[in-house]
Amino acid sequence: MLTIHAAPLVLPAGAAPGMDAPGMDAPGMGAPVVDGAVAVDGDRVIAVGPYDEVAEDAPGARVRRWPGVLTPGLRQWHPLWLLRQCYHPDPREADELGEQPLWGERLAALGDLTEARWSGSVRRGVQRMLRYGTTAVASPGARFRDPVVATAVARSGLTVVGTAGAPGMLLGERPDLDPFAEGYDLPGTVHGPLTVGGRADLAVFDVPDEAALRERGAATCVATVLAGRLVYRAR
Repeated sequence: MLTIHAAPLVLPAGAAPGMDAPGMDAPGMGAPVVDGAVAVDGDRVIAVGPYDEVAEDAPGARVRRWPGVLTPGLRQWHPLWLLRQCYHPDPREADELGEQPLWGERLAALGDLTEARWSGSVRRGVQRMLRYGTTAVASPGARFRDPVVATAVARSGLTVVGTAGAPGMLLGERPDLDPFAEGYDLPGTVHGPLTVGGRADLAVFDVPDEAALRERGAATCVATVLAGRLVYRAR
């Protein structure tokens, strides 16, 4: 189905004002678009630009209007750690374990987890990543050797990319579900620009601009679109 995602501010390349993304053909194509929109047909982006222009070229399209800033999807550098060194509690365990991922001593206190319990945790961890606008995860060789992780990631539709350019050290004591925790700006945190003909991976954050997004982080995510599918929407 042809869908238009509209937002007060669209950052097609995750670029600061006046900066175009490498490889974008048209001058200014990577620049922020006020009252912008992205048209998606199937799993592909077919237009990026001002809403009025995009809507005129896509009559009959379903329109989803979002608050805040629309950007390309984000890249998570540490998926294996977050999925295999953290336990993501089942909602039915919330009274006992809380809702946040458990790691370190709290994870050790759970004892030996069955493979079934680990599988459930990994699936929930993947869903948590989607809530932070993540559409790509990094792994050496662009593949996961852990079969539980590989299966969960493949079923989710997340893009698996290599680790070239990965940060050499963490800013905090452990990896974070928020890709902005690495300290990079938006161009350094997105997987790639939104380009016509490219895969429709995008995220929306309820903030007014890029500066506020970097300050408040990806916890402000209100929607994640993966290969054209709306896979997360904040309630």
